[in-house]
Amino acid sequence: MKRSVLLGILVAAGAASMAAQSAAPKVIDILKLKDNLYVLTSSTPGDAATFSGGNVAVFITDAGVTLVDDKLAGWGQAVLDKVKSVTDKPITRIINTHTHGDHTGNNGFFGANVEIVAQENTKTNMAKMDAFKGDNAKFLPSKTYADKMTLGSGADRIDLYYFGAGHTSGDTFVVFPALRVLHTGDDFAWKDGPLCDRNNGGSCVALPRTLQKAIAGIKNIDTVIPGHSPMQTPKDLEIWQKFTASLLSHAVGQMKAGKSVDEATASFSVDGFPGYKKERVKGSIQAVYDELKK
Repeated sequence: MKRSVLLGILVAAGAASMAAQSAAPKVIDILKLKDNLYVLTSSTPGDAATFSGGNVAVFITDAGVTLVDDKLAGWGQAVLDKVKSVTDKPITRIINTHTHGDHTGNNGFFGANVEIVAQENTKTNMAKMDAFKGDNAKFLPSKTYADKMTLGSGADRIDLYYFGAGHTSGDTFVVFPALRVLHTGDDFAWKDGPLCDRNNGGSCVALPRTLQKAIAGIKNIDTVIPGHSPMQTPKDLEIWQKFTASLLSHAVGQMKAGKSVDEATASFSVDGFPGYKKERVKGSIQAVYDELKK
């Protein structure tokens, strides 16, 4: 499977999901992490009938609700209904962790009066999407940052961090300090080969270093919300970083040895990483080869 094919998995799943939605009920599960923090969980990207998009954090404050990401287009009402099941406060802010439609698809649904926040590179990437062209440009982020931004204060504080390229060129790590919770977006999506979207500045070469910076720079965390998986721990994030570094080292070595992507994939082992799969590893290795060749 070429990198372009792997990159198309979420896009294709999203398109198929929207086509199937008229026949399937829009059901999103909700997980309570804290009294004022919930997660609208993600289903499997390959399941077109039920795939709603990435994990969405729902952070409830006195001033209103902040969403971290907002799932695929067409799932806005399902998101809103689930939020209303735990609070009567309005949604006042959306933080987009990155550009992809399964994380930004309902910016427009929640209205132009909702504050939308993202890293500056993500706004640039989003502006290239058809979903944000013309009149819909008003649903692009209205507030951006370069390296770090703090929103709110005290128990309502949210810290946003950018540590470099990875899944895309503008991935935000979102921290709720008072709750000791981190949302990684798709820089940590699943326990398998990382998806590095080179068309939007992603880099499987830079990802291990980006994750290393995040681990060093973000402390006092108990719970990690990944992009598309069940809740994780800081130790899981450290193992993920080691996995991406191992995959990169293997790919570089195989490329120097003149091995093909298929050969490099076949010889890569996940035995040292319990619970990890190889379903997306070929796409990750292809991304490394493509980047280094360029």
